[in-house]
Amino acid sequence: MSSRSILIVDDEAPIREVIAAALEMAGYRTLEASNAQDAHSIVVDQKPDLILLDWMMPQVSGVEFARRLKRDPLTAEIPIIMLTAKGEEDHKITGLEAGADDYITKPFSPRELVARLKAVLRRSTPAGIDEPIEINGLKLDPNSHRITAHGDELSMGPTEFRLLQFFMSHAERAYTRGQLLDQVWGGNVYVDERTVDVHIRRLRKGLGDEFKSLIQTVRGTGYRFSTKVTETDNS
Repeated sequence: MSSRSILIVDDEAPIREVIAAALEMAGYRTLEASNAQDAHSIVVDQKPDLILLDWMMPQVSGVEFARRLKRDPLTAEIPIIMLTAKGEEDHKITGLEAGADDYITKPFSPRELVARLKAVLRRSTPAGIDEPIEINGLKLDPNSHRITAHGDELSMGPTEFRLLQFFMSHAERAYTRGQLLDQVWGGNVYVDERTVDVHIRRLRKGLGDEFKSLIQTVRGTGYRFSTKVTETDNS
């Protein structure tokens, strides 16, 4: 099963249901919204890996919503596929100029949708982000959502998994608690920065004695993932 999440934004529930069924059969996790306002809340809270966005929606159109997402640095990198019954060339150009990464005209087959979705995800995924990461015997596999230490599986909560994935993908760089909240929790999180400290403690506990020292406290800044021995306090 893929750990990739896809947000389906369409005001017609039957269409969302059909798309969700096709994507879940292909191994994706789906999220749904019927309008741009609800979709925006989901985007900032859960950071989906891709958005399937209907062109024609009440109040805020899909094209306008796409423009808003692309203007915001927190959401600009999320790929968008526009779904619409409009097949004219000028509408396709408008959608692409609004920031859409691809464009599918209704009706479409589930196989075509999944194939186009996979292609967009491949293009938009930075090198290595979707590949297993292994450092000193600690391995994180985003696809199977497993963490192993020398082949033995570790038990880790979803937030700790995302936190470790971010750290391992950005090794040797120090991040403030605020930066970690933005990158791991999402930009619409109203929690105290001390929440990061709680999850850091849980992450270290889950990593065990051998690997907990990789999560290092950087005094006056925050935290970093490093294989270099320091005198920082990792308690």
